[in-house]
This record gives sequence, structure tokens and C-alpha cells, in this order.
Amino acid sequence: MDLSNNIKGKVIVITGASSGLGETSARYLAEKGANVVLGARRTDRLDKIASEINEAGNGKAEFVQTDVTKKEDVQRLIDKAVSTFGKVDVMVNNAGLMSIAPLAALRVDEWDRMIDINIKGVLYGVAAALPIFQKQESGHFINVSSVAGLKVFGGASVYSGTKFAVRAISEGLRQEVGGNIRVTTLEPGAIESELKHGTTHKESFAGVDEMYRTSAISSDSIARTIAFAIEQPADVDINDIVIRPTVQTF
Repeated sequence: MDLSNNIKGKVIVITGASSGLGETSARYLAEKGANVVLGARRTDRLDKIASEINEAGNGKAEFVQTDVTKKEDVQRLIDKAVSTFGKVDVMVNNAGLMSIAPLAALRVDEWDRMIDINIKGVLYGVAAALPIFQKQESGHFINVSSVAGLKVFGGASVYSGTKFAVRAISEGLRQEVGGNIRVTTLEPGAIESELKHGTTHKESFAGVDEMYRTSAISSDSIARTIAFAIEQPADVDINDIVIRPTVQTF
């Protein structure tokens, strides 16, 4: 079966789209003819990305300033997609924060922030898109977890907890919606992005920075993986994909 055009014309909403995995995926999917609706807090970045996508003349791009910790922002993002393109085919819940520190450091504000972005942000994405998917009787959630959602390492207890939660929510969602609504969870390892800069604990950042410096692979790898999941026939649901640099042991 030729899947080469199975992305063209699809409407894909992406959070955390101003840099890293979200930006690269938006550009890649638009090159394949998708219409992308981008959400993030930095509108200057979103404006530049959307303008460049539109100038390229393949897929179209729109954007909405979006803080995923605010459910009304995420709802506006979905509303923009529907009002502009008439539908939503894929919701990519990509926005995330990684703040690595020992629990004894008591970075409670960072715990709260990770829970708000990594867990509640995904739930707000589900809450905004699911009614549209149910009405359409089709749709696809792609939720970005992490290899830290498969395995815990010292200093990442809360981060891992949030990413384990993304996997649990995604699996529960898959079982509940079934049928014509697909659910894919991505568990990336060290991928080039701004994620490591969420760590403010000096000693922990040194370890994270070393891992990324020696191991990280291009965010293109995630863009291709997302495209792979989307382009499958409607009766194929790619549920879990773990993607690491070949040199990464964790």
C-alpha cells in the first residue's frame, strides 16, 4: 500500500511548537502537505515558523499563543484549527518540561510546573480535541512521553512520574475511545531540543548536559516517527514507539 500521500491535507495541531521536536515536526509534516496549527507561548517564534511554512507553499500553517497549563488556551488552539480548516485530524501533545534534581532539593515549584505542563497539559489537549474526534468519528492523539516514562533514574523522580502518567493516560484513552480514534505514545531518549534547559539544579544539569552533548540525535528523528504513525491506514494504530540514540544506554 502506498502511504506517501496519507499526510497530505490532514490538519495537525502541535503544542510546544516554537522549538525542538514541535517545530521540526511542524516543518516536516507541512512539507508533506499537512496543514499545521501551532501552539506555544513564544509568538515571535511561532510567527516566524508559520510564515516560513506558508512561504514554502506545501502545507499551510496557523498559530495561537498557547500556555498548555491553561485549558482555555488549549481550547482556543483547537478552535482555531476547526474554524480555519474545518476539522482536526491529529493532536500532538508535545509541550513538556524536564527539571532534574534530587527530591531532597525540594524544588516544589518545579514539581508543580512539571505536573501542570506534562500531565495537565496533555489532559487539556485531550479535553479540547476529543469531542471533535468523536463528532468526526476519526482522530489521532500523539502524546510525547519519554524513556524516563519507562525507567526511573536518580534525580528524575518527579519528571519520570509525569511521563509514566502520560503513558498511563494514553493507554487508558486508547482503551476507552477505540475504533476510529487512534492513540500513539512516543518515548524519546536524548533528542536535540531545549528540554535540558529546564534543569536549574547545577549538579544535575551537568549530568544531563553531558548525556545530551555526547548522545543526542537530531529532532528530525521524532518528526519522521510522528509522520510514520500518522501515515498508517486508518485501521492501524501504532500505540508505543521508543526511540533512542544508538549510543544511549538509559
